[in-house]
Order: sequence, then C-alpha cells, then structure tokens
Amino acid sequence: MSADIIYQVFFGVLLACCSICMYRISSGPTVPDRTVAIDIMGVVMVGFCAILSIVTGKDYYINIAIAWALLSFIGTLALAKFLEGKGFDE
Repeated sequence: MSADIIYQVFFGVLLACCSICMYRISSGPTVPDRTVAIDIMGVVMVGFCAILSIVTGKDYYINIAIAWALLSFIGTLALAKFLEGKGFDE
C-alpha cells in the first residue's frame, strides 16, 4: 500500500469519528455527554492537523494542533466548572 492510500484511510476514519461526534453533540441526552463529544471533536481536529502536517510537510499545522489542544482542554475545564455551579475563582 502506498502512503497516499494510508493517509486517505486515516482521513476517512477521522471523518467517521467527526460524524459520530456531531451526532452525539446534536442528540446527547445530557449536557455532560455533549461536553465530552465536543472534547473528542477537539482531539479529532488535532488528528486532522497532525495528518495534514505529515502529508503537506508544513510544520505550522503542528503549531495549530498544539494551540487547538490547549484551547480545547481549557474550554472543557471551564465548562465543567460552569456545569458544577462554581465560579472561575473557586
């Protein structure tokens, strides 16, 4: 198998994961389920950036992936504190 076919398979798997996450975001029974799906969607986006960086040979996609991962993590923590009913200073 050539590398292009492998990258296309990886993109296909990530697209499938994206569609599953979008389903869970739209029909999640509770808010924490939706929060977890949004967090997983962030991880999938980091995967897209990493594969795109490998395919194109551009290293700034890795920088985008790192920034996306940090923002996703901080956003998930903030949303978890909000859902618990606590303020940001607690």
